Amino acid sequence: MVEKKTELPKVEEKKSESSTTTPEKVIKKIAEPIAKKVINSEFSILANLNKKEEQEEVHVVAKKEEDLPDHHFSEVDLQREWKIFLDDLQQKNTVLFYAVNTLKIHKKDENLIHILYPSDSVKHEFEKVQTEFFNHFKRKVNNYKIVVEFSNDVSLKKEIVTKKSIFEKYVDINPVLKELDDLLKLDLS
Repeated sequence: MVEKKTELPKVEEKKSESSTTTPEKVIKKIAEPIAKKVINSEFSILANLNKKEEQEEVHVVAKKEEDLPDHHFSEVDLQREWKIFLDDLQQKNTVLFYAVNTLKIHKKDENLIHILYPSDSVKHEFEKVQTEFFNHFKRKVNNYKIVVEFSNDVSLKKEIVTKKSIFEKYVDINPVLKELDDLLKLDLS
């Protein structure tokens, strides 16, 4: 078996001068630092090249946003594409469709789309597919400067109406129905 020798940092031993009655203490000090910190110089060519590349990328992105087309689109265009998107979503993912279906989308200004959502969970579900919808819509109407604005509207919540909830409403109107239910043991589940 061949043993590998690892090089350890040089250690200097320094003896402290003390009286002969106390044992001598050995203080070990490291001659070289264990971890060498790399510090780039101001005049480093590599650091200078990296900075120039980053600055060029920022300028290219800024120019692209200014050059993007922003053609006009109407409320009808928006609603038609929203309906097509919902139909596709219903085929792909019905659970997500029923969550997103409660959203109301309207055109507010030339490049502003206003979205009303009934709850934060619906908004969270829509955020999963919003890039898919808006990327398609921007390409379709050739307008890449569209801004989206969200607001909460509790009146959009849909209540699930069951036989039992309908019966309870009628019991509030006519309490005799409750007695009839107790007598006949109606199944309203």
